[in-house]
Amino acid sequence: MLTIRHLHILNTHTGQPLPGPLAIEIAAGEILTLMGPSGLGKSTLLNWMVGALPEGFRAQGELWLNGVRLDGLPTEQRRIGLLFQDDLLFPHLSVGGNLAFALPGSRHADRQQRRARIEHVLAEAGLADFYARDPHTLSGGQRARISVLRTLLAEPRAVLLDEPFSRLDTELRARFREFVRAAIAERGIPALLVTHDHADVPPGGRILNLEDYLHA
Repeated sequence: MLTIRHLHILNTHTGQPLPGPLAIEIAAGEILTLMGPSGLGKSTLLNWMVGALPEGFRAQGELWLNGVRLDGLPTEQRRIGLLFQDDLLFPHLSVGGNLAFALPGSRHADRQQRRARIEHVLAEAGLADFYARDPHTLSGGQRARISVLRTLLAEPRAVLLDEPFSRLDTELRARFREFVRAAIAERGIPALLVTHDHADVPPGGRILNLEDYLHA
């Protein structure tokens, strides 16, 4: 369970508060969709959740994950994955190298076991024999899937999705949505999805609109 309690965020440059106070609960395996106009604070909320609130903002509130309070912890201890609209693959590394970078523990230990794990998840994603591929040779859909796998291989306990489908064409977007939803459901982790497109909302999924908090 991912929980936000009594969250207030203030833009200290303008003196304006972001919509709130926010209270959110996301169950294991659920994708909650966050919507609202640009500039209302969706990305700022995600930054606060991962412990990277930009300079010029101040926050008060609590963030809990599986019974552990996170808002006082550094980013690397929160175990929250973040997936952006850009895949951000390292161009100087192979596909396998990109995925190995995300695996917990030393990158030099148990190399054969680590490679076997990476090749297994690639095969599950329909990307068998992609270990040695150069990221520059991948299609947009292939790069997107690699980006998701890299996020999940880090074994996050929750995932934040910042418009990850927005740069894909219509057909690819539909397939990639299903890939992401299945991966989150399989791992049973809570997820928060930021989007402007109602088609991105999982069937029967809940929507939180920040506009509803403007005058709370």
